[in-house]
Amino acid sequence: MSAALEDTPVSYEDLADLERDFDDAETEIIRQQVALTAPLYERRNKIVSQIPNFWPLVLEQAPPDIDQYIQPSDSALLLSHLTSLSVDRFELDLSSKPITGDPRSLSIRFEFSENELFSDSVLEKKFWYRRSKDGSAGLVSEPVRIEWKKNKDLTDGLLDMVCDARAAELKTATGNTAAHNGSKLSPEQEKLKTKIDSTGMGGLSFFAWFGFIGRKVSAEESAEATAKDEESRRSREAKKSAAPNTDDVVVVEDDEDEEDEDLDMGLEIFPDGDELAIAFTEDLWPGAIKYFTQAQEQDALSDADFESGDEEINGLLEQSATDDSSSDDGNNRPAKKARR
Repeated sequence: MSAALEDTPVSYEDLADLERDFDDAETEIIRQQVALTAPLYERRNKIVSQIPNFWPLVLEQAPPDIDQYIQPSDSALLLSHLTSLSVDRFELDLSSKPITGDPRSLSIRFEFSENELFSDSVLEKKFWYRRSKDGSAGLVSEPVRIEWKKNKDLTDGLLDMVCDARAAELKTATGNTAAHNGSKLSPEQEKLKTKIDSTGMGGLSFFAWFGFIGRKVSAEESAEATAKDEESRRSREAKKSAAPNTDDVVVVEDDEDEEDEDLDMGLEIFPDGDELAIAFTEDLWPGAIKYFTQAQEQDALSDADFESGDEEINGLLEQSATDDSSSDDGNNRPAKKARR
């Protein structure tokens, strides 16, 4: 990158600032979109609440980036007991003019009827959009404990271990920022790591998603990083106005922070948790009616195939009876087509 820009008046910071301006514009677009569609989603919620099994049918048609994480045991529960699903950009204040708050923070809420696996009627997971001091940004979360019934834990204890390890970590933290003792793990983290190392993580239950944490960036660190970034941008703009050839600022990353990040991800039971949250928010939630319609169309096609199969079979049976009226054993009759 530096070699390509060597003989130009453009710096890496110029490009980074332009990217940030695009991000700011996209964020404002989301704010306005949420404001415009909020009444529509409220209206949709009232309508679909009158349709039995609306959300199970929607989830049955989930796109691959969601469906790949739903195991058969998860599906049995979700399709039988999910009563409602909703997404909220909870940091937005739609009543303020202009609208304030970050629309990239998300809350995904699942409501369930009484079932044999857990006693919770609501499972809600929040994701905060935060910026770390190294300049990176993304969704972070806190684990959500599920009150599993005896011997019914679909995560085989992993979710509880994540919750225990995080609770112990926060208990020993300074302020609101989780403290690491170098690379040393707490007893709870050691227990979690042992479980992860001894467990085949492939085919893990969808409900392990409630254990996703991501990078442990506090609200305070995010606010400080955002303020520092804005200050640096203003400073660069001022320097460019006064002296266009000002040397670029070189940012040196902290090796200790990289070690902490590696430690965090090594204890993550659902590394793609943020991507799944975005898939729910940007695909399944806004496209719910489309997926419900697809489910109805698929069911109609299955019924049509079933009826067509019956007619075809009846025709074959009649032909068989005509060709061999003396045969009474029926051993050669075609089997009835199974309904899909």
